[in-house]
Amino acid sequence: MFLSHIWLIPLLPALGATLMFFFGRRLQKSSVSAVCVGVVVLAFLMACGAVWQYTAWSSTAEHLHQPYQTILYTWLGTDTGHLTYATHDGTPASLQADAGFLLDPLSSIWLLFVTGVGMLIHVYSIGYMGHEGGYYRFFGYLNLFMFSMLTLVLANNYALMFVGWEGVGLCSYLLIGFYFHRKSASDAANKAFIVNRIGDAGFLLGMFFIAWYFGSLRFVDVTAAARSGHFAIGDPIITAATLLLFVGACGKSAQLPLYVWLPDAMEGPTPVSALIHAATMVTAGVYMVARSNALFVLAPKSMMVVAVVGALTAIFAASIGLVQNDIKRVLAYSTVSQLGYMFLALGVGAFAAGVFHVFTHAFFKALLFLGAGSVIHAMSGEQDIRNMGDLAGKIPTTFRTMFVATLAIAGIPGLAGFFSKDEILWQAWKYNHYLWAIGFVTALMTAFYMFRLVYLTFYSKPRMSHEVEHHVHESPKSMTWPLVVLAFFSVTAGYLGVSPSLGGSNHFEKFLEPVFANGAETVEAPPAGEEGNRGIEYLLMVLSVAAAGAGWFMASRAYGNADKGFTEPIAAAAPPVYNTLLNKYYVDEGYDYVFTGRRKLGDVRLGTMGLGEASSWFDANIVDGAVNGAGWITRLTATLSSWWDKWIIDGIGVNGPAILARMLSYPARLFEWGLVQWYALVMTAGLVGFVFYYVYH
Repeated sequence: MFLSHIWLIPLLPALGATLMFFFGRRLQKSSVSAVCVGVVVLAFLMACGAVWQYTAWSSTAEHLHQPYQTILYTWLGTDTGHLTYATHDGTPASLQADAGFLLDPLSSIWLLFVTGVGMLIHVYSIGYMGHEGGYYRFFGYLNLFMFSMLTLVLANNYALMFVGWEGVGLCSYLLIGFYFHRKSASDAANKAFIVNRIGDAGFLLGMFFIAWYFGSLRFVDVTAAARSGHFAIGDPIITAATLLLFVGACGKSAQLPLYVWLPDAMEGPTPVSALIHAATMVTAGVYMVARSNALFVLAPKSMMVVAVVGALTAIFAASIGLVQNDIKRVLAYSTVSQLGYMFLALGVGAFAAGVFHVFTHAFFKALLFLGAGSVIHAMSGEQDIRNMGDLAGKIPTTFRTMFVATLAIAGIPGLAGFFSKDEILWQAWKYNHYLWAIGFVTALMTAFYMFRLVYLTFYSKPRMSHEVEHHVHESPKSMTWPLVVLAFFSVTAGYLGVSPSLGGSNHFEKFLEPVFANGAETVEAPPAGEEGNRGIEYLLMVLSVAAAGAGWFMASRAYGNADKGFTEPIAAAAPPVYNTLLNKYYVDEGYDYVFTGRRKLGDVRLGTMGLGEASSWFDANIVDGAVNGAGWITRLTATLSSWWDKWIIDGIGVNGPAILARMLSYPARLFEWGLVQWYALVMTAGLVGFVFYYVYH
C-alpha cells in the first residue's frame, strides 16, 4: 500500500501549502498548525511504511536489489515519440520525462531524514513563530519546501528532479526573505536566488548532454548505460556533463565559488535556517552527485575536481567560522564546511561515506540551529555571542542538547559525527594525503569554533544587559522536545555505519551497495592512492580525535572566562589575519566590485553598474555627440542650402536674367510712357519731320 502510493508523500505537504495559500488567512493559528504539521507527520509515517515495504520487496529473488518505480504519466514528450531527436551516434531517441517516482536505498535515506527532521522543525516552529505575523504564510512556505525537496528526492529522472530543484530554490527565496520589511532579508533572498540561477544553468546544460549522449533522462537507463562497458573511462562528453552537473551542485550545496548565499540565509527565521542547512536544500547537490555516481566514476578528472573543491571549501569556510560572532552565522559557515567534507568523500569515490555524513549531519546540524533559535528566544532576539554568557544553568535543556550536537560535529568518539567524519578522512588518506591533511586541519578548526560558541554562549561570564538577563527563560516544550529527539539521533545515528575496524559491520554502507555497485571496478586508480592497513587507520583515527580534543582545549583556554570587552586571541596575535577572516576574505566585496560594481576600487567601477556607467558615458559622449554632430551638420547644410537657393538659384538663375533684361531695356524704356496722346504727338512730329525731309532735300 505505502510503496505503490509513494507519490502521496510529496503530495501531502503540497496539499497543506495549497490550503494555506488559499484559505490560511481565515484560519486560526491552531488550525494552521494542525494542518501543516499534520500533513508532514502523515508524510513521515508514509515514508517509514514505504521504506519498510521496499526493503522487503527488494529482498525477494524476483526483485533483488532493484529500485522500485511507479510512473503516473508522461509529462514531457509522448509515448508515441513526437519529441524525437538524434543522439550523438545518430540513433533516434524520444525525449521523455515521466511524472515518475523511484525508491531505492539512496532515496530511502533522504526520504527518511527529510520527512523526519522536517517534521521536528515544523513542530518546533509552532512555538518559535507563535507570536510572529504571517503565521499561515510561513507554514505554507515550509510545506511547499517539503513538497519540492521530496519531489527532488523521489524523482525517477533528471527533468523531474530539476522541477524539485527549482522548487527548493524558490522556497529558499520566499523563506529567507520572510521578513521582507528588512532590507538585509530581501537582499539575502535575492542573493540566494541569483547565485543559484548560475548553478542551475550548469545543471541544465549537463542534463542536455546526458539526454543527447545517452538518449534518456531516466536514472535507471542512464546508470545501466554507464555501467554497460560501452563508454571509456575519461570519456570527454561524460566528463563535460559531470562537470556541468557539479556546477549545479556547487550552487545548491554552497561550494566554492558559489557558497556566498548560504551564510546570508540566516536572515530568515531560525527554523528556516535549520530546514535549509540540515535537511533540504543544501543536501540537494550532494544527492544529485551521489545519484549520478555511475557517470562520475567514468570521469576521474571530474571526481578530482569534486574532491579538491570540497576540501578547499571545507577549510575555507571553517577558517571564517573561527571569528564570527553571530550565533547563526557561525553555524552557517559550519554547514558550508561540512558540505565540503561530503563532496570530498564523493570525489575520492567514497560515496557511501559521503551519504553517511549527510545522514548524521542532518541531525546534529538541525539540533544546532534549533538550539540557536532557543538561545535567541531566551535572549529576547540577541544573536551576538559576545553579548551572552553563563546561560547553561538558565536554559538547561537547550544547553545540554546543543552540547551533544557540538560533541557530535567536533568528532568526539561515540557520537554520530565521529563515525561519518572519520570514515571520510580515512578514504581521503587512501586517495591523496594532501586532501587528508586539509580535512584534518578542518577538523581541528571545527572543534575550535564550535566550542568557542559553546563557551561564549553557555559558560564564561554574563555579558548581556541586566534587562535581558532578567528575562532569560527556557523555551516552551514545543521547542525543547524536538531538541531532545534530535540529540538522541545525534548520538545513535552513527552506529548504523560503524566500520569493521571498530568492530562493526557498516550496515549503512551495505544498505547502499546496490546504488554504488561497480564503482570500485570502474573508476581508475586514484593518484597517490594506496591500500592502507589497519594500523594506519587506527593512527589516523587517534590523530582525528586528538585534533578534536586540541580544538576543545584551545577554546576553553581562550573563552572559558571571557568577560565584557574580551580580546580575540587571533586578533591579538595577528590583527591582519583576524580582520581578513572577520571580513570573510572580502569575497563579497570582491564580487560586488567585479560583478555588480556597487563598490569602487579607487575611481574604477566594474560589473553591471560599471557597464551601466560606461554605457551612460558612451551614450552621452559618443551617441549624443554623434547625434549633436549630425544636427550641427544638418544645420550647416540647411544654411548653405538656403544661401545657395537665395543667391545662386533665385539670384543668378531667376532674378539675374530679369535684372539683365531690365538693364538692357532701360534706353528703350525712356521712350515708353504709356500715354496715347503722347504717342500721337510723337507720331505726328515724326511724320512732319519725314515730309519736311523729302520736300526740302
